[in-house]
Amino acid sequence: MVDAFLEFLLGPMRSIGEVYFENQMIFNSVIVGGACVKILNKRSSSRSESVEETENV
Repeated sequence: MVDAFLEFLLGPMRSIGEVYFENQMIFNSVIVGGACVKILNKRSSSRSESVEETENV
């Protein structure tokens, strides 16, 4: 019954979910890596902006 309910609610997204669950480790690694890169880029850009502000003074 749960399977039929999920099939009704998710429809075509159900097959995408199966692919995700089969390769969950890869997808999660890519997502976490992308978040880390974004955080590091944000930190480095804020540091370079603060250095530029002190040089202009």
